[in-house]
Amino acid sequence: MAEYDYDLFVIGAGSGGVRASRIAASHGAKVAIAEEYRFGGTCVIRGCVPKKMLVYASMFAEELAHARNKGWTIKDAKFDWATLRDFVNGDVDRLEGLYGETLGNAGVESFHERATIAGPNSVKLASGREITTRYILVATGGWPVSPQFEGNEHCITSNEIFHLDKQPKRLVVMGGGYIAVEFAGVFNALGSKVTLVNRSETILRSYEQDIIEKLPPIMQARGMDLQFNAQITKVEKQEDGSLRVHLSNGEEVETDQVLIATGRAPNTAGLGLENADVKLGHKGEIKVDAYSKSSCDSIYAVGDVTDRVQLTPVAIREGHAFADTVFGNNERHVDHSTIPSAVFSQPSIAAVGLTEEQARKEFDEVSIYTSDFRPMKNIFSDRMERGLYKMVVDQVTDRVLGLHLVGPESAEIIQAAAVAIKAGLTKADFDATVAIHPTMAEELVLLK
Repeated sequence: MAEYDYDLFVIGAGSGGVRASRIAASHGAKVAIAEEYRFGGTCVIRGCVPKKMLVYASMFAEELAHARNKGWTIKDAKFDWATLRDFVNGDVDRLEGLYGETLGNAGVESFHERATIAGPNSVKLASGREITTRYILVATGGWPVSPQFEGNEHCITSNEIFHLDKQPKRLVVMGGGYIAVEFAGVFNALGSKVTLVNRSETILRSYEQDIIEKLPPIMQARGMDLQFNAQITKVEKQEDGSLRVHLSNGEEVETDQVLIATGRAPNTAGLGLENADVKLGHKGEIKVDAYSKSSCDSIYAVGDVTDRVQLTPVAIREGHAFADTVFGNNERHVDHSTIPSAVFSQPSIAAVGLTEEQARKEFDEVSIYTSDFRPMKNIFSDRMERGLYKMVVDQVTDRVLGLHLVGPESAEIIQAAAVAIKAGLTKADFDATVAIHPTMAEELVLLK
């Protein structure tokens, strides 16, 4: 008889857990996976996939506003939240089904219930069944963090916003990270009156600040109320169902919905990690080495639950590398440097590599190249919105260390450029590349 019921038991069927399960099974391992909610995890069910669909839908408002100057007459155009909500959630259902099919086709056994760790080589299902396994992979992702204040039970998080019965005419968003900025942009474009509340005067702190400084004036010009250096202190529910939001700066805001988007924490509570002496960091994250191994030799972790880089493609690569290392006789780990990222704000922001501040701390001499321009697409708008591209270069070697963009389609443009930066290309290599004219992307090879 086999020493264990399974070679690998995965807790959490998000992007990282599903990839690890499938690859481990392809290497011949006997694999099982448990998910207490829905297959697909944060990204597919309540994150980047449905959110990006909302972003696309909201961008039609901008295009419709430009239509007259483009020669179009569009009569009786109106937006219906329920139609969009149901379409998005229907596609999420479709994707969840595909995830389940992928696991089944790979020979992975699935358990649709919560699993916790009972020991270094055992898990316990919510049904009471105990299962033994040679290895355990924790891929439970993250969970929204909500600050404590009077009336916070009247607020929602990004988990619930995709399922609202109706679009709020007025929306208060608390937070300054990418989730807050993205949803503020979406609902503002869809016609809601949006107030963004942020505890400091800086949003998107981890991004290049020369780029970020372009965004708040654009957000205000598009109709958003920005309440910086403020926090929510109390939320009162009124007799008509509306909410009164009290801010630390003395302001009061009447609204229909409050979205708390103040970050996400590793989802480790109640997992039984103490039963295997798995060490956690100060944020509750599972501490792992370069190969995703925890302090317990038989337990690994990938994705947001490790709080390394909270991005879906990173979780997928970590899961794949884990499976190859443990089951595929191919020891490898993920390089967490030079990872491209994007914020689907309106306009969008994208970045790869070091910011100017980071580069000046690591390199003796740094050169900066920029292009501040008005995208051709924006000439149809009455607003004078400009884009900014910024390149950070090691002056000694001419190697490009970082690239930062704000403007239409920035996320699409950065991907190809990220390949060049990952490959270690120089500013001279960019300069030697012929531009595609007229495009926004041509600014990358024309930076001065």
